[in-house]
Amino acid sequence: MTTPVQTKLSIPHPHDPSCNLIGLLEQLTPNESTKGRKIALILHGTLGHKDYLFQKRLAAKIPLDSFRFDFRNHESGGTWKQGALHEDLEDLQAVVDYLKAHYGYVVELVVGHSRGSIIAFRWIATSEDGKKVGAYVNASGRYRMEVHSPQGKVWMDSFAKQGYHSWDVTVARKLLRAKVTPEDVSSFVAWDTSFVWDQFPQHIDVLTVHGLQDATVPPYDAVIYAQALSRRAPGTHTLHFIERGDHNFTGIQDEVVDAILRWWDVREKRGLTTGLSVTDIHPGNCKL
Repeated sequence: MTTPVQTKLSIPHPHDPSCNLIGLLEQLTPNESTKGRKIALILHGTLGHKDYLFQKRLAAKIPLDSFRFDFRNHESGGTWKQGALHEDLEDLQAVVDYLKAHYGYVVELVVGHSRGSIIAFRWIATSEDGKKVGAYVNASGRYRMEVHSPQGKVWMDSFAKQGYHSWDVTVARKLLRAKVTPEDVSSFVAWDTSFVWDQFPQHIDVLTVHGLQDATVPPYDAVIYAQALSRRAPGTHTLHFIERGDHNFTGIQDEVVDAILRWWDVREKRGLTTGLSVTDIHPGNCKL
């Protein structure tokens, strides 16, 4: 397998002068022209970063060029806001515009985790560039936007006591304090996801990967996405549950990468069909 060559990019933000979107471009053949070449975008979740969870491992193994970056957060600067999903959309489009203008890339695959998945769904369904994407991986994606997780309860308790919540999070081994307000939560909850039923492009192949131990986004949200996206043609939907997986697939990131790579390989061979998982369940792997 070819080891990709990595280049760090700083992309000026067209809407936020306090932010340069910092990302890593992985190229399989860096000395060849990139005009018209296909690329994968790998998107992190809430207060994550470009090398978070399985993202770095996937970029090293996916058999096409890839780009992963920090949304307004970490090295990119700017201010992260829980309710500002529209700003994440701006970040994503700014990255795509830059990769098109400076390299001539065409986005073929998008991989989104958690919040990154919410953003990717909307971008694919509503932007001209997104509608041309060929494949999408939805990892731990939320459909029902109400926050009923343990973290959400902590926020509500803080709102009742002081009107906001100070969220201390470690991002790339650095402590970050983020302020979450009731207005943030209201904006987050109001984000519409129902468009996937009738506005998501018909041709795109989708893999939904979800951990059955996810306490942040209920696994049933993955079932909803499967129901919504399985009615399309010629695009397919594959639902892949990971029994031991929590929201971040703690300790089993390689299993997520393997699931994505297997699905991608089947897609490249034009063998995808809509259904459950891309691997067979058999008596030998059904033991506790």
